[in-house]
Amino acid sequence: MRKLRFVNLVMVLALLLVLVPGVVSAAPPAQEGESYVVQKDDYLSLLADKYLGNVAAWVAIMEATNAKSAEDPTFAFISNPDLIEPGWKLWIPGAEEAATMMEELSPVSGGTLVVGLETASIDSFDPADYRDRETETVLRNMFDGLVTRTTTNKVVPEIADSWEWVDNQTLEFKLKQGVTFHNGEALTAEDVQFTFERTITENAIEYPEAHTAARKGLIAPLESVEVVDDYTVRLHFANPWPVALQMLCHHNILPKDYMEQVGTEGFVAHPIGAGPFKFVEGSLDTQVVMERFSDYYGGSKNLPPIGLPYLKRVIFRMLPEASTRVAALQAGEVHLIQRVPAQMYDTLKADPNVVVRTAAGTRPNWMEMNVQKSPFDNVKVRQAMNYAVNAELLVEKILGGRGLVIPGALSPYNNFADHTLQPYGYDPDKAKALLAEAGYKPEDISFVIDTSESDKERAEAVAGQLQQLGVDATVRLWDWSVVKPMLRDGERMACVGSWGDSAFDPVGHFEAKWHTWDPEGKVNGRGNYSTYSNPRVDELIEMGETEADVAKRHEIYDEAQRIVYEEAPAVFLFLPEEIEACSAKVMNWAPSPDSRINLHDVWLKP
Repeated sequence: MRKLRFVNLVMVLALLLVLVPGVVSAAPPAQEGESYVVQKDDYLSLLADKYLGNVAAWVAIMEATNAKSAEDPTFAFISNPDLIEPGWKLWIPGAEEAATMMEELSPVSGGTLVVGLETASIDSFDPADYRDRETETVLRNMFDGLVTRTTTNKVVPEIADSWEWVDNQTLEFKLKQGVTFHNGEALTAEDVQFTFERTITENAIEYPEAHTAARKGLIAPLESVEVVDDYTVRLHFANPWPVALQMLCHHNILPKDYMEQVGTEGFVAHPIGAGPFKFVEGSLDTQVVMERFSDYYGGSKNLPPIGLPYLKRVIFRMLPEASTRVAALQAGEVHLIQRVPAQMYDTLKADPNVVVRTAAGTRPNWMEMNVQKSPFDNVKVRQAMNYAVNAELLVEKILGGRGLVIPGALSPYNNFADHTLQPYGYDPDKAKALLAEAGYKPEDISFVIDTSESDKERAEAVAGQLQQLGVDATVRLWDWSVVKPMLRDGERMACVGSWGDSAFDPVGHFEAKWHTWDPEGKVNGRGNYSTYSNPRVDELIEMGETEADVAKRHEIYDEAQRIVYEEAPAVFLFLPEEIEACSAKVMNWAPSPDSRINLHDVWLKP
């Protein structure tokens, strides 16, 4: 009987080998190239393994597909190896062709890459205490979080190995084992607990004086963090929070022991993280130098290639002037720059030493009006300002056509945008009629538009259009850190600027711009520069944050958007594309809608 069972088992295994070869091995490498249509859940690395027998051959599929695309537009052009969409037509090269391409395109270890940042200074080296994207771009290369985003906005594990909702208010994470900080300390659940408790606890940051972490607003419903064991942690929320995973992408894990040993002052002098690069030297307002962390655990398993960074060193250089960034790129002084001016797009595109790439934008632009001050305390005046501005012309002239006119309070790409709303449109006669109904002539209205250097052109263009109507609108440039509290406190009249929407969800965006400012909690209304306040909108925002049912959330936010649209606390302008550029030597990089520059997988071609 024992012998018969053994024979039966051998027969079953033999049948598996014949009928299901994929169980034990990948398909043999193709000898000739073939086209392939992307299916759901495909990744380039998976296709490379399946058709070429080597996960690293994804680069050959990408390059072969792009070469075909230049000859045949039915083939996709892949600018980002993390992003391939179902329905795209790819070209899988033959084994010999792939081997040749891989030899030419194989990642090269070493070199120094320099990034030109669109800022005069980043905010901090403390991952809990800033709120701008440029700072996040720098710190995200030094620190890792529980989760991260792909360039298609999908949340994937990073330091976490997996997650599970225990109930609708409790999120459990299993952590990867073997992750270490730059000082050699092992990363455990205690570090995760310490990180989030430091963020959510009032006045937990003691330097330069006691204050609450700036990033508390990005995890506000978190009540407590429970350590289950060394590699399991639970986050307990005060209520259901459907956007939790998206918002956790904005939080990085700190080393508990090191932070307690040196304090915040010592930490910002020499930050220690668990990311792909470690701090060498630098300052907030000049440049930040990092080098490869030789004990890096490899990064997210969902974002191949996994392993050590290719680059030996990276430098983030502060270059606030757009013309300076562009000149530095063309001169070879930097390898990658942010926020390329639209008018420079064609020039850089024609440069054989430069590659220009774009991504869907996530920064809606407005001219906010102080609804507490005359004449903007009259809704008809605010609506008139919307009809007086030709947003389509601004998109064409300022953005070179690379953007969308926005029809209200949310970006059209937001997952809860009300697509029934239409832009106000340009109608100067209607603007004058509304002003007349409010008791004004255009020449009766005079105000200053506040803005920063980076938005100067946009503010001046808006002011110019209002002047054509007869309104006396002028522009004043400010250091944003100076004018920001003045705007929020209602001391100014108007401003042109933007607010990020990188989670593609109203949470983190809607409550910041359109909720009544809460000076105590400092979360709701933190970016409300119009002093707009509507109790029903506040109620809807708070309902939407905790409603788990997607259909009900749509109903809630549709109503909120309609009210804000009709009450017009801002002139709704446009959503620019993200335009970034790099040297032709930069490989395996693509811009992200949230503007972050992840250099873990990037290398420099010799």
